[in-house]
Amino acid sequence: MRKLFFILAVFFSCITTVVVAQEGGDAKNDGSKLEALKIAYLTKKLNLSTEEAQKFWPIYNQYMAEVRKTRSDARLNNEKEIDTEDKILAVRKKYDGEFAKALSTEKVNSFFKAEKEFGSYIQKELQERRLQRVDNRRRNLRN
Repeated sequence: MRKLFFILAVFFSCITTVVVAQEGGDAKNDGSKLEALKIAYLTKKLNLSTEEAQKFWPIYNQYMAEVRKTRSDARLNNEKEIDTEDKILAVRKKYDGEFAKALSTEKVNSFFKAEKEFGSYIQKELQERRLQRVDNRRRNLRN
């Protein structure tokens, strides 16, 4: 079953990468492509058993809905960034206990680490793409 999850994760990440590349990384999407990449990344990193996956993903979906709502409310209320981060930390602490019902402590820690790693990966990827666009524009101006 782990092989199946790994194959699915690789498949979704390949498909998403191709779609993003074909669309030129369209920034007007709803985030579903990025979420699909994140799910594939987490699936690979956590190496969940079938039983763990069945318990984990519904909790993860609730967690992400609460994080999104917290961020959305903060934007609407024009909150200070540090206050928003405090609220998100409170959500993470709340769900630490929820995730512990589905996963071992090690895997819960791995989840939160992998989530941060994914954020860093995305930031690095965006920065590289921006630099690549700038370089392409410079080359086009020279020609």
